[in-house]
Amino acid sequence: MLKKKEAKHKLVVVGDSLAQGFQNGGIYRTDINFPSFIIRGFDPSPEFNQPVFTAQAGIPLNLEVILRGLSDDFGDEITWDEYPAALSHTFSTLKRIKKYWEGGFKDLSIDRDSPYHNQAVWGLSINDTWMLNEKNSREFIQENKERFSVFGLLPEHAKYTTTRLVLNPRLTSELEERSQLQNAKALAENGGIENLIVCIGHNNALGSIINLSLRWSEEEDLETFMAFRKHSIYRPEHFELEYRKLAAKVEEIGARRVFVPTIPYPTIPPILRGVNSEFSSNHLGYFDYYTRFWIWDEDFNPEKHPHLTKDEAIQIDFTVDEYNSIIRKVAREHGWHVVPMAKNVASMAQRRLGGELLRSYPKEFIHALKKNPDTRYMVNGENQTTLTTDFVRTKKDSNQIYKGGIFSLDGLHPTTIGYGLMANTYRVVMEKAGVSFQKPMDWDLVIKEDSLITHPPVLLSELKMALRYLSLGSQERILKIGKGLLSQFMESFSANH
Repeated sequence: MLKKKEAKHKLVVVGDSLAQGFQNGGIYRTDINFPSFIIRGFDPSPEFNQPVFTAQAGIPLNLEVILRGLSDDFGDEITWDEYPAALSHTFSTLKRIKKYWEGGFKDLSIDRDSPYHNQAVWGLSINDTWMLNEKNSREFIQENKERFSVFGLLPEHAKYTTTRLVLNPRLTSELEERSQLQNAKALAENGGIENLIVCIGHNNALGSIINLSLRWSEEEDLETFMAFRKHSIYRPEHFELEYRKLAAKVEEIGARRVFVPTIPYPTIPPILRGVNSEFSSNHLGYFDYYTRFWIWDEDFNPEKHPHLTKDEAIQIDFTVDEYNSIIRKVAREHGWHVVPMAKNVASMAQRRLGGELLRSYPKEFIHALKKNPDTRYMVNGENQTTLTTDFVRTKKDSNQIYKGGIFSLDGLHPTTIGYGLMANTYRVVMEKAGVSFQKPMDWDLVIKEDSLITHPPVLLSELKMALRYLSLGSQERILKIGKGLLSQFMESFSANH
């Protein structure tokens, strides 16, 4: 029997969008996700395979690439009379992306014999780690044809296409029924796994903020195929049932060490915008309402715009507290190592904390920001970074970021710097668990690879005006097109998380 210390596979990952590296509305560069930054700490560098999604700037939609394309064609500002041409440009780009990922240009299969070390797929909940496979994803696509409309430009089945390419890259019948966990077990049976990261559970609550509604899970949701579930958030008792099933299946894999994160509050990422922002005297840090990020304070009307109330937001966060208690309890029972992602994200939520920062960023990260000429302005006189968890904003005159930087343009997933900070949090826990890293975190690389932060698209300075224009509808025809784009984007998140 193979000894655990001789494990062939240094790192294997099972998880969702955060482990896959989703940002700016799509999966694009898997080489700059947090597991990639972790694996770079080993010397010699171990094998760590991941699928590639760089074609057509990723799937389903990369907002950074869209903005850069518009900048190339229209400069640093889109005037009102240029909006029809700009929207036509966007439509053409989205149609091309859609056609590629639907196999309209080439066969998407890859000749690969063994599973990828990173089995993460965006949008998955806990039970999808054993329920979802290439076969049922393909069958869903085949049996639920695309709904074509003037706004039907995103790959409607993008998540299921991604699932197929991750779980069964050859797209052949031999491995069509393998789930994430079964692929991880196959790697374990082929040499053993030294470190297994199971980064899952976020999507069991995210539907509540994406849909701006609380629809609690029912027992039938636990066994229902992802696309047909009706809930937006799991009841804690259902979360525990599923997490314990997960634990039993993870134990069967037999990895030497298992690392699991706690789940950050879904109300922190700027996909939600807190409005009517007087803090509650009873619950510091919560706003009266939470609505879409493109609806500004002066425009918001609770009678008109979809929203969550303060009490609903607090209820969501309290539910996630219960999730995290379950995660820590199950981890203790199985000897797993808990990565405190919830605490780390909460400590960076300056807007919620009234401008305070509870935890300092790594000093090596601050040093790297100061050393890079494109980011040195992001360190203030107190040697702290000015990056925040707000939606990213840039100054028109200098194109420098004055707000945001931790979350990408979709308002939900990290920037590359955000993924670097995640990797560092994992490394701290992994080192305490006995994992030896030969190289320090390469903060210079993390910052260099974050194009959104080092060289923001010039149109970001116009984003507020453009989104306000689309939400107010000062011109009916452009309002219809623009709202359709935003609606399609949000519906894609809702359907795929």
